[in-house]
Amino acid sequence: MGERVKAGGRKRRVWCAVLVVVVLSPALGASVSALPLALCAAVAVAVAVLGRAVWRVSFAQGAGFAAGLSLALDFGYFGDPKAVGFWLPFEGVALLVLLYRVTRREPVPRVGWVGGLVGAAAVCLLLRVTLHMPEQGWRGSVVGVLLGFFPAACVAGVGLYLRAVDGRRARAVAEALRGQRLEVARDLHDFVAHEVTGMVLEAQAAQLDRSAPAETRELFERIEGAGLRALDSMDQTVRALRQAEGSGVDTEKEKEKGWVEVPRTRVYGLGDLGELVGRFSSMSSAETRLSQGEGVAGVLSREAEDAAYRVVLESLTNVRRHAPRATRVVVEVRRTDEGSVEVTVADDGGGGSSGSSGSSGGGKGGGGGGVFGGGRRGGGTGLAGLSGRVGALGGVFWAGPYDGGWRVGCAFPAGEVG
Repeated sequence: MGERVKAGGRKRRVWCAVLVVVVLSPALGASVSALPLALCAAVAVAVAVLGRAVWRVSFAQGAGFAAGLSLALDFGYFGDPKAVGFWLPFEGVALLVLLYRVTRREPVPRVGWVGGLVGAAAVCLLLRVTLHMPEQGWRGSVVGVLLGFFPAACVAGVGLYLRAVDGRRARAVAEALRGQRLEVARDLHDFVAHEVTGMVLEAQAAQLDRSAPAETRELFERIEGAGLRALDSMDQTVRALRQAEGSGVDTEKEKEKGWVEVPRTRVYGLGDLGELVGRFSSMSSAETRLSQGEGVAGVLSREAEDAAYRVVLESLTNVRRHAPRATRVVVEVRRTDEGSVEVTVADDGGGGSSGSSGSSGGGKGGGGGGVFGGGRRGGGTGLAGLSGRVGALGGVFWAGPYDGGWRVGCAFPAGEVG
């Protein structure tokens, strides 16, 4: 997909260069007064063909500049009116394309001023001829504006109509997704939470037996604690899933405006790894060790730290599920020589013979059957989701056999540190 996007960008740039040359070439043999006409048309054509941000100039800024330049030339051109004829069609078509793109794609705050500026440039384009031809009079200018208004209105109408269609489609998809979220929230509340509550009550009841060995009571205490933490996390998840139903408004739109505070699940960080590893160690016979360099916690963004925490959580859960015979588990958090933050979880519980590693955006190692291949069966969906999460934040994710066991890790580059 990325290669296709790059190829499409190259084609646009080639076409842009060709059309700009075509527009500018006739000015070489014309009078000096024709040069502003050619430059103005070339700018409008270039912005219309590219249709996207270039370097640090956004498409809206480029369209606004082209329209402003066109309007300035309409009222400030005092050269030969006959020279206008060649470049006028190029500029007119380019302005209509810009008007369509703006009304169809640009965000609402920019549609008004950018669309209005481009529309005015398209409507007033013929004034470049009529204002400097005395024999035409004011009637010629009025006719020129009317002739420019009709195609501009049609193009703007088409763009706004298709924009409305896109908006209805997006709202329908959002409504369907919200229904799915609410259904999941109901299932979590009605079934999963009910069963977890039952397990917690059973664990609490077992602790009342004072004749049981101390080790057994401690085990039930840990089970109770794990169940209560699961219920707390589930409550936060249910609240986040139900936030759209409770708000009664288009939450995403209101959130962008800063009017609604959207509830969310708790965000963990690298500073919480000590507690997580401690809980795992207390419930596992494996020797568990956390190696975390000083000054690492807090240097990543909250989202990146939360993703790294979830990688460790999922990895420890998989050790418990798929490597119960592991005798050593090492969680390591360190800064690499390149300045990245790397988080790895390694165990010696056996990892299969086929190398399998990968990443969300170019990872460590090679070979094998993908990120989640190898000798461990029955899982992989959690790691697959984490791979996408890490990749979306600009990081790298990998998992596979390592030194007689299994290792899972992620790294966020120096560009994400700050």
